[in-house]
Amino acid sequence: MESQEIDHYQLEADGVPGKIVIIKDREDFVPRYKLVTPDIEGGTWAVLDSIRERMLAELSLRPLEVLDPEESARVKQKFIERTITILKTELPTHPEKERKVLAGLLAHRSLGLGVIEMLLVDDNLEEVVINSSKEPIWVYHRKYGWLKTDITISKEIEIYNYAAMIGRRVGTQITHLHPLMDAYLTTGDRANATLFPISSGNTLTIRKFARRPWTIADFIEDGTIGVEAAAFLWLAIQYELNILIAGGTASGKTSLLTVLASFIPPNHRIISIEDTREIQLPIYLHWVPLTTRPPNAEGQGEVGMLQLMINALRMRPDRVIVGEIRRSKEAEVLFEAIHTGHSVYATLHANTAEEAFRRMTNPPISIPMSLLSSLQLMVIMHRDRRREIRRVLQIAELITGGGDNIKIDLSTLYRWLPAKDQIVTLEKSQRTMDDIKLFSGMEDDDINKNLAEKAEILKWLVKQQVRDVNKTGKIISEYYRDEQEILQKIRKGLYQM
Repeated sequence: MESQEIDHYQLEADGVPGKIVIIKDREDFVPRYKLVTPDIEGGTWAVLDSIRERMLAELSLRPLEVLDPEESARVKQKFIERTITILKTELPTHPEKERKVLAGLLAHRSLGLGVIEMLLVDDNLEEVVINSSKEPIWVYHRKYGWLKTDITISKEIEIYNYAAMIGRRVGTQITHLHPLMDAYLTTGDRANATLFPISSGNTLTIRKFARRPWTIADFIEDGTIGVEAAAFLWLAIQYELNILIAGGTASGKTSLLTVLASFIPPNHRIISIEDTREIQLPIYLHWVPLTTRPPNAEGQGEVGMLQLMINALRMRPDRVIVGEIRRSKEAEVLFEAIHTGHSVYATLHANTAEEAFRRMTNPPISIPMSLLSSLQLMVIMHRDRRREIRRVLQIAELITGGGDNIKIDLSTLYRWLPAKDQIVTLEKSQRTMDDIKLFSGMEDDDINKNLAEKAEILKWLVKQQVRDVNKTGKIISEYYRDEQEILQKIRKGLYQM
């Protein structure tokens, strides 16, 4: 057999139906991702093009409408409804259902990224990549990895127009003078673009923002983390210990950060700082998200990570979440925040706890031991590319000693064993448990009982398939309000979602 269908599923974007077919072809080294959409005749497109010019003149979009995601969605809906009204006159013999499809297609062409809009609604995709007009679009599929699509952008100018449209919506530009651009879509998806001759053709890379945030039930059921390790981290977050999450590219660092942040008590004020909005927390939390802003075409108006971190400390936060540590100044401000009584959670690119420690203590970050000693835990995420799974590789604590000449040792408490695909306990916690005893007044028996109760709730979340971030947040918030009440309800099957 020359080609074989290995999967298929349906999707829809703004009323436009699509079918995805994954095909394994003997002549191709990677499977193909085929998108099937309604076939529209040339004469119909001519009518749509004339409507398009009329609609764009009618709407006269204001910058606020483009920048605000909710307002942008309303503008798109208004565009579609108005288009359907016009189509009733222009194409009176077409069925109502077909007019809705045409209106959606026209909205994609006029206000969006054309056929790419269909790819952006596919929750199975993590990345959408345009390398040039000379080759088809590539996508990264959660189940099948990199796939070559049957979609090609016919001209380099079209790729540039898509990148320029994305840039304008966030107040930046991409030009031959400034051929590199980092931006984001109103959906929260991250976008990177480059122009020829910096790259072999104009490129556009879109990293998709999770439409449904991951929850702790997802992570436990998928095997990303064990119940015992999850309960341990929950306890550490409850009692305001500081945690650094490290891992390689696309290993799930931010996803884990989002999952763990759901354990923060609802009476604590949280400030998060990111280059692109990726963190999504339950509505029950007291949360203010801050996002950096790139400079405009004149090089003005930039708001960087360091500025936001300094400003965040003036907003009376109890907890500070930082998307990624890259530079020395950012790290210094972050660790100064710990010394002034704030609990901090951040991510860092590193493959092991030992590598993360070296990155923190050597250039360009170079955090002094006196500051680094305030960090209690490192959690390392790992992506197994062969099996396409993500796992918590290590949970390590930083043990300080040495008196005036501070020395820090790493102790791995939990470790993932690849051969068994199992997370096991390696060492008993020393510093973390001592700090929790200090902050909570609990003894060993109290802590073990608390961990067992947290594990019980986590198992219940998995059993009940609680995959909604707000429902998860509600249960955790109620637990903090009255631990025994929520436990009794869960044990007796009386808890109502």
